[in-house]
Amino acid sequence: MNEHPLKHVVRLQKEGKQVGIYSACTSSEIVLRACMERAKETSSVLLIEATANQVDQYGGYTGMKPADFMKFIQRLAGEEGIPMSQIILGGDHLGPLTFTRYNEDKAMAEARELIRQFVLAGFTKIHLDTSMKVASDDPDTRLSDEVISRRGAELAQVAEDSYKELLKTNPNAVHPVYIVGSEVPIPGGSQQSVDTGLQVTKVEDFKNTVSIFEKSFHEHGLDEAWNQVVGFVVQPGVEEKDAGCTPYDRSKAVDLMASIKEYPNFVFEGHSTDYQTKYALRELVEDGVGILKVGPGLSFAAREGLFALAYAEKEVFADQPEKQSHFMEVLDAAMVANPVYYQKHYHGTPAEIAYRRKFSFSDRSRYYMPTEEVRKAQEVLFNNFKDGVPLGVLSQFMPLEYTKVREGRLHNDPLSLVKDRVIYTVDEYLYASHQNEIKF
Repeated sequence: MNEHPLKHVVRLQKEGKQVGIYSACTSSEIVLRACMERAKETSSVLLIEATANQVDQYGGYTGMKPADFMKFIQRLAGEEGIPMSQIILGGDHLGPLTFTRYNEDKAMAEARELIRQFVLAGFTKIHLDTSMKVASDDPDTRLSDEVISRRGAELAQVAEDSYKELLKTNPNAVHPVYIVGSEVPIPGGSQQSVDTGLQVTKVEDFKNTVSIFEKSFHEHGLDEAWNQVVGFVVQPGVEEKDAGCTPYDRSKAVDLMASIKEYPNFVFEGHSTDYQTKYALRELVEDGVGILKVGPGLSFAAREGLFALAYAEKEVFADQPEKQSHFMEVLDAAMVANPVYYQKHYHGTPAEIAYRRKFSFSDRSRYYMPTEEVRKAQEVLFNNFKDGVPLGVLSQFMPLEYTKVREGRLHNDPLSLVKDRVIYTVDEYLYASHQNEIKF
């Protein structure tokens, strides 16, 4: 059986090498193409994760089931010229997250089917997330680690059984690895209108949770599955949010980070690392965070690139408004028509919320990019610049890309320009992770 590349990350970390990997938690085609392009250029492993919100047995908000997402990635990889052997596919927040309206029996039955479909589709990094309450849980009592770990072990059993089933049709399938933990940030970022601060996970809480999870796995006869746990989710003091992020302060996490050295088989997984500086990201890897999760930070960059083209379009086609895509206006209209994806995240006056729909770091606009009207507007925008963006407005709205175009390092076409804006963010993670040292 081939060793999972993430086990190589763990081994390098335990050897004292400052190597990690970033995880692109996104379904954006532009972002995924950018990540693939950069992975190909740097000969580095690419970790892509689909969240339970995006992809599930009912299609999620993308309309894709796990097998559909796998085919989607395979198509993009073929078009970008990167082998699938260089890509790790993961499932993020897999558990009862989107089924919390049900009582435990129903919620967990749905979660088990979710896990089964992800593993059978060939996803090999499975985040077992049972940290959220379901309808039958006491709303006034903290969900205990015992309940979280028991539910996590039940889902691990499903993953193990599904892997055995997968081997019947794919004898070379790599055994999935698991991420566990109980201090899991809310998917999509903070929903609070006021920053109340973050508490770094206490060492004793982390160690106790590890012990309880290990005990639960053992009680379910899952000792081999426990050996496949490569990451543990804790709160190192970082979070992405509407106003940007809570920056990493390693001085506040010294004891927590030191404690990971006591565990030879796994590293920390850092959620919500979006918008950290590349230096803070490198410190996280140096301190023991082997997996850096990023989602809105990448789609925010793609949105910036699209808006830059939209602003350029307004200037170039100022006397031909009928030819303009009106991309920004179409996107905003789609958001206003269906506020469900941003109303819990954006607070303030109508004017402040309108601003956030465009420029919030939470980037809830990513939920609306796949809608038909927005995709059509993007097609018009790209078609208007199919022969390139005039250099004067390119310099004005995309100065970094302008320089690369002038130097012959970047094609002057809309897709390449937007991808390059995303790659700027990707490069910050590559700077921090040194993931080109990971074998694949």
